[in-house]
Amino acid sequence: MSSLLVTGSIGIDTVESPAGKVEDALGGSSVYFAYAASFFTPVRLVGVVGDDCPEAFLAPLAENERIDLAGLEVRPGSKTFRWHGRYHEDVNERDTVAVELNVLAEVGPKIPDAFLDSEYVFLANTHPDLQMELLGQLGKPKLVVADTMDLWIRTEREKLAKLMERIDGLVLNDSEARMLTGKPNVIDAGHRIAQLVRRFVVVKKGEHGGVLFMDGKAYPLPGYPAALVVDPTGAGDTFAGAMMGCLAAGDAADAAALRRAIAYGTITASIELEDFSLKALQATTREAIDDRLAEFRGIVSF
Repeated sequence: MSSLLVTGSIGIDTVESPAGKVEDALGGSSVYFAYAASFFTPVRLVGVVGDDCPEAFLAPLAENERIDLAGLEVRPGSKTFRWHGRYHEDVNERDTVAVELNVLAEVGPKIPDAFLDSEYVFLANTHPDLQMELLGQLGKPKLVVADTMDLWIRTEREKLAKLMERIDGLVLNDSEARMLTGKPNVIDAGHRIAQLVRRFVVVKKGEHGGVLFMDGKAYPLPGYPAALVVDPTGAGDTFAGAMMGCLAAGDAADAAALRRAIAYGTITASIELEDFSLKALQATTREAIDDRLAEFRGIVSF
């Protein structure tokens, strides 16, 4: 079992959806990633919060024995990242009501010396400069995967291109893939992006699953037919966490391992969106994830 590190945001979220509203909920890309990955392997979290973050707020992470918080920085005089989102009746549509970058607009966190030997690394969505800076702190990991978003594709395309040259894999959604390449066909776009990174690309298509692009081939996987969708916030980070956790646990990243890991990512994300914040993940088990995967395998085989 290899070491897995994630670096990304830790946030205080307010979320409105057709199912209700929560205020001051635990969120952030590294939070969802780490909790999902912990079902498969121990995970090292690197992130920063302000001194306005109550200690009890991070209890779901601190109480998880498979999440190492030695890389968590509480920065004096700074404020924690905040995000307020509102989902429409069609939860695929979302408005950002308010965002306060706060500590995320400052210098990034330092990776502890004890984490520098991490073999599997996930650079969760943030500014490409910060992703490059964090990557530069590490030794020679076996596998580095990053996430990105439309904002960086629009405003930091050159820096994103430089990052892509240094990473093994990229995770992004279908609209971002189209934006990055200017190609309307997702399969065409995915193949083109796969040529810009070292090994592979995963294009997420929301409720419709995703596609792995590797070695000139496309491997599609449908989404799990989720009937209960309460809060999709963090589903993409949960997907990535389960995927990377599965890869690190098996210490392999060939096409077969990636396809299996993507299936686990799809299933774990389908559980996460059944409640607000981390509640659904906190209420589930690895056995429940495996059971749903077995059901999924039966659905998609023919």
